[in-house]
Amino acid sequence: MAWFLGIGITGVVLLALSLVFDGLLDGVLDGALGGGLDGWLSLPVVAGFLAMTGFGGVIAQAATGVGPAGATGVGALAGVGTAWLTYRFSRALMRDQTSVAPTGGDLIGTSGSVVTAIPADGFGEVLLQLAGQPVKFAARSATPVARGAEVWVEAAPTATSVLVRPVHR
Repeated sequence: MAWFLGIGITGVVLLALSLVFDGLLDGVLDGALGGGLDGWLSLPVVAGFLAMTGFGGVIAQAATGVGPAGATGVGALAGVGTAWLTYRFSRALMRDQTSVAPTGGDLIGTSGSVVTAIPADGFGEVLLQLAGQPVKFAARSATPVARGAEVWVEAAPTATSVLVRPVHR
């Protein structure tokens, strides 16, 4: 039983190390055996297998009184199940995609209001909605635009500036 406890504790320690050294060893064996084991030899999967093999063996010995060979079989079966669940869960987390971050191109065609007057030969400021949030941008215009006027965005040459034209109603 002490061997199984040692294996289980080793698995828990490896799992803690995998959390501390996130992804440090994950790519070491990538491509081994033609890529057939990619993901299966990650530290969380190996740690889950070892922990459940050890603790499963302890539980099997204590609950049923089987010998070391039977406890090893039960523990290994529980370890393989845990390794499979860990592998599937980590793959699901890796595939999780966030939405695309808004860019300057998303501003083209939107309307806003002038916060600081835009002279014909310089920059002013406009307030635009970007991803539902009000954001101030430096703005240029071919014609002077007064403060408070409504403008349309024609282009976004940089991440912090826009080219606008006044809206005539």
